[in-house]
Amino acid sequence: MKTEIDSFSGYRIYPSKGRLFVRGDNKIFRFANSKNESLFLQRKNPRKIAWTQVYRRMHKKGITEEVAKKRSRRTVKHQRGIVGADLAAIAARRNQSAAARAQARTAAIQKAKAEKKAKEEKKEKTKPARPPVSTAPRVSKQQMKGGKSGR
Repeated sequence: MKTEIDSFSGYRIYPSKGRLFVRGDNKIFRFANSKNESLFLQRKNPRKIAWTQVYRRMHKKGITEEVAKKRSRRTVKHQRGIVGADLAAIAARRNQSAAARAQARTAAIQKAKAEKKAKEEKKEKTKPARPPVSTAPRVSKQQMKGGKSGR
């Protein structure tokens, strides 16, 4: 017994069942029932209609025997040095305890403060004395030139 396949839904059509539709370009379409024919003539896309075989195949529905899943390769992580720190320095930092890290941080902060203080003292010593500020009334350049002032 030869069965045909529905052009829209993908269902089997048994002998003496279904309808045949021949388009103007002589292409033959077979439909199991009027529902499939109607949806086809409305130009509905069978990939978007959930009960059709095409939809089920596209969305991987109803696959009973699970084909051995593709095994993906695990990416292997490598450690590399970066600019300003080689691999050994990075490893040493990572293995350092939290207390040691905090101690190093406070030492660095104290050193920076001491340097800043020394710089400030040096600045104070080399600072030139400022000339005395005159008490004469301030005059703008426009007024000096005798422009439109005092309207």
